[in-house]
Amino acid sequence: MTTDPSAADRAGAPGAFDVVVVGAGVVGAAIARDLAGHRLSVALVEARDDVGDGTSKANTAILHTGFDAKPGTLESRLVRRGYELLSGYAAETGIPVERVGALLVAWTDEELDALPGLRDKAAENGCTRCEIVSADEVYRQVPDLGPGALGGLTVPDESIICTWTTTLALATDARARGARVLLGHRVTGVTEGPDATVLHTTRGDVAGRWIVNAAGLGADVLDRMLGYDRFTVTPRRGELFVYDKLARPLVDRIVLPVPSSRGKGVLVSPTIYGNVMLGPTAEDLDDRTATGTSEDGFAFLLDKGRKLMPKLLEEEVTATYAGLRAAIDRGDYLIEADADRRYLLVGGIRSTGLTAGMAIAEHVHGLLAGAGLALEPRADLPAPPRMPNIGEAFTRPYQDADLIARDPEYGRVVCFCERVTAGEIRDALASPLPPAGLDGLRRRTRAMNGRCQGFFCGAEVAARLAAGAPPCASAGRPAAETKEDAR
Repeated sequence: MTTDPSAADRAGAPGAFDVVVVGAGVVGAAIARDLAGHRLSVALVEARDDVGDGTSKANTAILHTGFDAKPGTLESRLVRRGYELLSGYAAETGIPVERVGALLVAWTDEELDALPGLRDKAAENGCTRCEIVSADEVYRQVPDLGPGALGGLTVPDESIICTWTTTLALATDARARGARVLLGHRVTGVTEGPDATVLHTTRGDVAGRWIVNAAGLGADVLDRMLGYDRFTVTPRRGELFVYDKLARPLVDRIVLPVPSSRGKGVLVSPTIYGNVMLGPTAEDLDDRTATGTSEDGFAFLLDKGRKLMPKLLEEEVTATYAGLRAAIDRGDYLIEADADRRYLLVGGIRSTGLTAGMAIAEHVHGLLAGAGLALEPRADLPAPPRMPNIGEAFTRPYQDADLIARDPEYGRVVCFCERVTAGEIRDALASPLPPAGLDGLRRRTRAMNGRCQGFFCGAEVAARLAAGAPPCASAGRPAAETKEDAR
């Protein structure tokens, strides 16, 4: 990180990173990881105090096949490639994935008539195993679905995944490869120089010979700081209900409506943590910070839920949340490089960015190479990180007798709703990218994420965080990593 007060010196490139990636969501983390696999100095700059704390933390957490993407688009290609890359990376790093499959349900004659076209579109996108099924088969697969379904389309390879672990794994991997993860660095201005561009941030200046804008909801703002005016982000709020684990027998696969131009609509889906999810809504807003839930959103979801699966509404709601998607006024991803100004934009990445992230990184790699950035692969790459499992379908530490015998802290349960142990909390606090606060700890361990929402365990979890957090946890860096060695 550069701190020289002279803009002229800062733009002259001494101490500048080769590439600065702005935005530590799933896409930015994937790009930083890819670039850090080469003989480059890379910085991953994030406005918030933790990775994956924006759009990436609050979505439907589906690993998409891309069956319903518009054929021939960049999004279609990258989602399909990303599905392949992320599936492999998840197996390698321990990111929990369940291939539960999906069922697209038609409720009207118009939607029923649309199914052959959707099947053909899926085939164009490489999803050749999708089949149209009768109403009887729909109810055989999902017996508790509400009345009135006319037919369906199966999508066998749709999966659920842990979005929190995905972003954390990619950012941890990037850091292990040598990238500097600079958290709490909100970009407030830009100075361009002959050899580097300086990003003025709330924690000092960061200079880069190349700037990659993966800022999500703020991508258009940074783009305008650099003198462009090519797109506008409209925050699209999606509110969701999370139902208790006792509801899981009702839903063993993703149940989707026939999609519209605004997205996939309200779905019912199992989660990787053993719950059931209902949502999302799709409400365009002006406020890019409006992640609160709303009375209207709840009423809308309850109305949809009564039609989709009445029995689900008899179950307990564990939590509600809302996320903002970076909708833009285009029908495709906007990824463009300006070789003359050494700047690359990654904009308009909607919810499919979770699946496409690693493929977007691969695409960005190619664009940067084509624009003249020397990308020499490193031969000394560390092994990818092995992430702690927080998925319900796989062995958790409290269930592992051998692990507990070696370290009794894995048998000491702190959060009883989610069966989170003292050993897991200790490991999260000592990890390369420790949590900056309780929400970050929740995303790493599931602590306080269950039925009581921290009412029982919250005080102890907070005490452990206060006692065990490294001094620089709020900046997301180990205590030894100072301003000087982050240059």
